[in-house]
Formats: sequence, structure tokens, C-alpha cells
Amino acid sequence: MSAAPEPTRGTFIVFEGGDGSGKSTQAGLLAERLSAVLTREPGGTGVGSRIRTLVLDPAHPELADRTEALLMAAARAQHVDELIRPALRRGQHVISDRYIASSLAYQGVGRGLGIDVVADLNRFAVDGLYPDLTILLDADPRAARARLGDDLDRIEDAGSELAERVVETYRHLAAADPEQWALIDASGTIDEVAHRIDSVIAKRLGL
Repeated sequence: MSAAPEPTRGTFIVFEGGDGSGKSTQAGLLAERLSAVLTREPGGTGVGSRIRTLVLDPAHPELADRTEALLMAAARAQHVDELIRPALRRGQHVISDRYIASSLAYQGVGRGLGIDVVADLNRFAVDGLYPDLTILLDADPRAARARLGDDLDRIEDAGSELAERVVETYRHLAAADPEQWALIDASGTIDEVAHRIDSVIAKRLGL
């Protein structure tokens, strides 16, 4: 008796963008259309959710930048091992709201820790698992910040200078690796942005 064929590996898609860019909304819409596993960072697992609570809690302004970077990487390592890689091996598509590039933008450049240092840390954390496509929702940081309102987490409340550095870093990363990244104009209605994303997904991944 021949063994059952292995399922085809699923596709791993990541949404990136500054706070207020609409990436969480668009990640959810695409996951619904593709019947994909939807997850987020930090989070996605029990361990990751506890780290998320700690890292984003405004009650901890004393959290050092290096500590923040290490916690983000720890949550990501657990996320990869417990959720993302197993789902892909089962043949499921996975869509994550944030991944490595968030750490490069926020901790590497935004916090000034150095993009190469943070990249090395996360290379260890993900153990070789990289997205098939990274979608950058490109929004003006001032307009995006206005969407957030007044109830801000610890990182959202870090100020406009951090937000602007983050957006510029994302644009640089996308321009440097156009095969890995798809830059999407995040202006317009939710449906308009979703249509732009669907067009790119169909063209680049055939989904």
C-alpha cells in the first residue's frame, strides 16, 4: 500500500505597515477570502499573547529597547514553531499581521538598535521561515496616526518621530527587495485597498 501523499505546503503572506495603516483589517479580509489561518504578532500563541500584553502595556515605560527587541523575537520564535510552520505543513495558507520586518522597522531603526543587529536576532528566531510575500500598506504616518484615536498602546504612544522613521524604513525595505515585497497604496476605502491587494495576490501568487 502506497503512503498518502504529503499535502502541498501552504502560502505564507505577511502584512506590514505603520500603526493605523489598516493592515489588520486587510489581513482579516484576505484571510477570509483564502480560508487562511489568520494570526498576528506579537501574539498567535499563548506565550506570544502574554508577551504582547507586557510589551504593549503603557504601564511599563521603563521597558528597555533591547528588552523589547528580545521579547518580540521570543514571541516570534514561539509563533513559528507552534502555529505558522505546522499550519503551512498541513497545506494551509497563513496570513500574519506583522513579522520580521516590524522588528527591523520599530526596534532596529525606530528604537535605534541597528537594523543588522535586529536582523541577526530574528534570523535565529524564525529558523529559516520567511514569507512568500510581504504586503506593505503604505500610508501617510500623520493620517494613519489620526485613525488611532486616544487609546494608544506603549509603542503607538511613542510619538510621531518614531512613526515616521518606521514608515521610511518600510519603504526602504520594500524598494530594496521588490520580489519579496508588494507596496500597496493604503489610501481610499477599505474595498478599494482590498481590490488592490487581491490583484497583487492573484498576479504574484496565483491565489
